[in-house]
Amino acid sequence: MNYDLIVLGSGPGGYVAAIRASQLGLKTAIIEREALGGICLNWGCIPTKALLKSANVFEYLKHAADYGIKVSDAEADFGAIVKRSRGVAEGMSKGIEFLMKKNKIDVIKGEGKVKPGNKIDVKSADGQKEYSAKNIIIATGARSRELPNLPQDGKKVIGYRQAMVLPEQPKSMVVVGSGAIGVEFAYFYATMGTKVTIVEFMENIVPVEDEDVSKQLLRSLKKIGIDILTSSSVESVDTSGNGCKVQVKTASGMQTIEADIVLSAAGIVSNIENIGLEETGIKTDKGKILVDEYYSTNVKGYYAIGDVVPGQALAHVASAEGIICVEKIAGHNPSPLDYNNIPGCTYCSPEVASVGYTEKAAKAAGYTLKIGKFPFSASGKASASGAKDGFIKLIFDAKYGELLGAHMIGANVTEMIAEIVVARKLETTGHEMIKAVHPHPTMSEAIMEAAADAYGEVIHL
Repeated sequence: MNYDLIVLGSGPGGYVAAIRASQLGLKTAIIEREALGGICLNWGCIPTKALLKSANVFEYLKHAADYGIKVSDAEADFGAIVKRSRGVAEGMSKGIEFLMKKNKIDVIKGEGKVKPGNKIDVKSADGQKEYSAKNIIIATGARSRELPNLPQDGKKVIGYRQAMVLPEQPKSMVVVGSGAIGVEFAYFYATMGTKVTIVEFMENIVPVEDEDVSKQLLRSLKKIGIDILTSSSVESVDTSGNGCKVQVKTASGMQTIEADIVLSAAGIVSNIENIGLEETGIKTDKGKILVDEYYSTNVKGYYAIGDVVPGQALAHVASAEGIICVEKIAGHNPSPLDYNNIPGCTYCSPEVASVGYTEKAAKAAGYTLKIGKFPFSASGKASASGAKDGFIKLIFDAKYGELLGAHMIGANVTEMIAEIVVARKLETTGHEMIKAVHPHPTMSEAIMEAAADAYGEVIHL
């Protein structure tokens, strides 16, 4: 069958691209080997948030007395928590099925492989079939990176997929890597009562974040009993006994940590093998497909978006790339994506959210800075909510007042970062932010206060 567009992969890049293509009148099909929604909906963003919500509720119950409420014997049912998370993921995947039908997109089940001449081969249980399209988008996503000295056996040394569906709660766990995935699982399991140790190769946890945020998160995670080893690496894991003996090289020498489970959360690797790139002549570099600013590969009619191309490996980035790519295919004139205005969120507690330059990066880029910081300990809403951990930090260019970056740690900051993304998109200055009246009492008024602090006008500090 002939299509205007075939999308290979139905994650947040692929399915969003397919829907936008259908809206623009393109006859569209999508190929998926597993469940619609890809890793994000089935094994990533969505089910992890369900687990974290359960951890959150459990944490509230454990501290109910702080709010004047007596609760005795709050108990976590690990199996039920996992079951709820899977149910949420399945519901979302069914939602994508509905969207495919609504937008008249053909869903082709199976393993796809691009071929020269604008064709895709699909291998399924029913055999092999060839499809052709004027345009083909590769959106095959990524998987958990396996470290050479940390091979995953899926039982004792696991990746994020197994961490979501463990048959029983481990008593102890070593988490290797403290990016968003590592920190979120560390927080979830520690809150559930597992003894957690984080091992991070870099000198700060959440290493892509501003250093002030890293330091605050370190304090918060230690407070709930997580052991954290930075500037450290796992040299080997012995799984021959009942649990795991983990050899960790630290600044002060070798250390052996015993744990039931080792979770490898040391990043991801793109799914670009065995999808026909070599035969089709599509260029790659350092494990990524090379594309222009509208996601065209070097071969006409073939495009790539999401985790398989350079740029931040985030669901919202993949979706944005998919929309831009399809609008260009349809003959529109979309603006290229501004990769310096992409928000990043980590959903542990306290949450972390950021966008734009860190203080270090802004200085390295040659800017003279005005920095404002407002701690939630000075926020009325944070005090009333019992969520005084954290702060908001805003970085301005001293010369023109441009908002260069924002770094937040605290309750609900993942919902608040969007204000900054819009403000930066509209080229808002510090003075405009100070004069934009924020509602009181809210956590978000700390943004206005942080801007005021940068200009020496802060009221509540």
